[in-house]
Amino acid sequence: MNLKKAAAYFIAGLMSVCLIACSGPQVSRVDSNEEIDLSGYWNDTDSRQVAEDMIADSFANQWITNYTKSNGRKPRVIVGLVLNKTEEHISTETFVKDLARSYINSGKVTFVASKDQRAEIRAERSDQAGNSKTDSAKSHGFETAADFMLKGQINSIVDANKKAQLKYYQVELELMNLETNETVWIGQKKIKKVISRKSYKA
Repeated sequence: MNLKKAAAYFIAGLMSVCLIACSGPQVSRVDSNEEIDLSGYWNDTDSRQVAEDMIADSFANQWITNYTKSNGRKPRVIVGLVLNKTEEHISTETFVKDLARSYINSGKVTFVASKDQRAEIRAERSDQAGNSKTDSAKSHGFETAADFMLKGQINSIVDANKKAQLKYYQVELELMNLETNETVWIGQKKIKKVISRKSYKA
């Protein structure tokens, strides 16, 4: 093998290594509160903003003032099921947590643990009853029951042509009195996103 061929093979090898190295993922850290929307799908920003806006809207209603005046205390609230009725995967658990966080941070209600959380806590109390000192074990029968339950659903409509896609989300929540089954508040939040397809030709 002459010198020119050896040099050519060496350069080709270097280029291959460079291409492999350069083709890897480029990762950069950003602030968790920064609004980033890459695909137009429902994301963490939508979940957080919708939760904060809807909980704030629920407090603008008279139900909380009426309840506080009648009972002399803050209402106890629990978040129930939020159904995903869209065609895409949406982590409703994350949205429920955002709703719970907004309720707790408001300081206007007492927030009650979810059904799954209560089951886990009850199991822990049962374990304490058989394995912990009597003066430190927590007793059954002292749970605080919720007065209201928040339930809802997320719907979406998608419209598209060759140049763009429109994503429309509608979130509907209802707050219900657990004793009377009365609905004391209904909230609705809409989001519209237009995703341009610049690579498409007319």
